[in-house]
Amino acid sequence: MKQRLGDVATSLVVIVIVALGARLAFAWDQARKIPHEALARAPFEQETGSIAHALVTGKGFSNPFLKDTGPTAWLTPVYPFLVAATFKVFGVFTLSSFFFLVFFNAICSSAVCVPLFYVGKRVVSAGAGALAAWLWAVFPSAAMMPFEWIWDTSLTALLAAALLWATLELAERERPLTRDWLLYGLFWGLALMVNPSVGSLLPFYLGWAAYRWRKREAARSGAATTRVSLLVKPAVALGVTILCCVPWTVRNYVVFHRLVPLRSNFPLELYIGNNENYDDKRPRWPPPITKERETVRYFRMGETAFMDEEMRKAKLFIRTHPRIALELFGERFVAFWGGIANPIQVFPKAELLVQSLIVCATLSGIGGLVGMLVLELGRNPYAFPLVVGPIVFPVIYYVTHTSVRYRHPIDPVVLLLTAIAIAALVNSLVRSRVAS
Repeated sequence: MKQRLGDVATSLVVIVIVALGARLAFAWDQARKIPHEALARAPFEQETGSIAHALVTGKGFSNPFLKDTGPTAWLTPVYPFLVAATFKVFGVFTLSSFFFLVFFNAICSSAVCVPLFYVGKRVVSAGAGALAAWLWAVFPSAAMMPFEWIWDTSLTALLAAALLWATLELAERERPLTRDWLLYGLFWGLALMVNPSVGSLLPFYLGWAAYRWRKREAARSGAATTRVSLLVKPAVALGVTILCCVPWTVRNYVVFHRLVPLRSNFPLELYIGNNENYDDKRPRWPPPITKERETVRYFRMGETAFMDEEMRKAKLFIRTHPRIALELFGERFVAFWGGIANPIQVFPKAELLVQSLIVCATLSGIGGLVGMLVLELGRNPYAFPLVVGPIVFPVIYYVTHTSVRYRHPIDPVVLLLTAIAIAALVNSLVRSRVAS
């Protein structure tokens, strides 16, 4: 019986089914509480849905606010085109389109269990991999996200976890072919076209994979293999990644007459987190800056001029208010790892769901830190790619602004590190019991 229960507990199929069930159950529970008329439209009243609407109505990749404001590079193209294709099949702003995309998001989110399982198995053990997959299967924000956001969030989480898995597999393959490096580059190109934020990990993942492969090849071939020849295949991967971005970059240059490699909206995101609202760190009403006023300015100025102005104002605020900018940086650090802004103040008055988000986000963040220490102190050969994600990826959000959605792409590796910490603790307790 114990063996059978153990087999079920470590069955990847069972874990994925439970994960999908949790996401669909949350979606069903929420959908029955919200009028269907609202579900058919409200989730699409943001940049992704607006651009998809422009695509299906023949206006091209444009109009991120459902008004005729012209071409945009606010988002990269993959997910808006997916939403546009859904509109073509199931109708524009319909309940069917919403439910299809929720199901797609749920599939992507559930599939994260697969790379988590295999990465955990390679790095530590099958038990740690299964535990990481289970943690993701029942993680509150992971269960909520497919329903709450018709956005690339769940797909990006899957791609980020799969890229980590692909990096480990490529680095440890006995003799990876040029084709393998080419496919790795294509995978990165796809990820960047879905969400450029994962690009912060590209130099670290690719560099680590190249280093591991080069070290093994040099040991095998000795002086016969030159340093330059060992860089050719990683360079192929990087080149293919860049080539994947070229068509989109060329399109942006033709449209905006300037270089916009991936997305155009960083200046606005920087200004949202660094503006006159924070002059004295006290809330004021009405605030000097509101979403409505900025949107009106965007309509009037156009995307290029608007973003230039936002960057100028954000830089000015940071330069003239360095102490406040530093304090805001610290507050965003807490918000990123606490799941919400001011988590300590919000927690006592929050509803149960929000409290669970805060608790799980905080505990997983602590668990992730402990997992990093376990890998580093144990000199685990796979420590670097696991540790670098939670360190590097959030920096852009410490500088701009954050939410639980922005943390989501690295939540899988954070939970994997938490599972590694738990596995180390259990092993330590077992050894202590045996020794006594």
